[in-house]
Amino acid sequence: RVQMVESGGGLVQAGGSLRLSCTASGLTFADYAMAWFRQAPGKEREGVSCIVWSGSSTYYADSVKGRFTISRDNTANTLYLQMNSLKPEDTAMYYCAASPFFRPRWSDVSGYNYWGQGTQVTVSS
Repeated sequence: RVQMVESGGGLVQAGGSLRLSCTASGLTFADYAMAWFRQAPGKEREGVSCIVWSGSSTYYADSVKGRFTISRDNTANTLYLQMNSLKPEDTAMYYCAASPFFRPRWSDVSGYNYWGQGTQVTVSS
C-alpha cells in the first residue's frame, strides 16, 4: 500500500522559513515525478512545485519562484520543500503528490496517482 507522509508544517512569522518533508513508501520512489500542492480555505488546490524523477529539472508556480526550492533524496524516498521569505498568502495545507509520468501541465491535480494527507503551514503577518 502506498503511503506518503508530510511533515514540517507549522506557524511562522512573515519573512520566516520552513522546510517540508514527504516520505513515501510502497512505491519505487525514484520512478515517480513528485510535486507539492497547496490548498487554502475556500480555494482550489494549486500546484506549487514539481521535480522530475532524477531531480535534474524543477518547476515552480510564479507565486513562489525565487523563494521556494524543491528537492528530493531518492535513497531516502523523501521529497523536500524549502520555503523562505514566507508571506501570509502562503498559508495553506500543503500536500505532496506522486505521478509515474512527468507532464508539461505539472500543476494539474488530475495527473497524480498518490497524495499525502497534508501538513498545515500558517504564516502570520
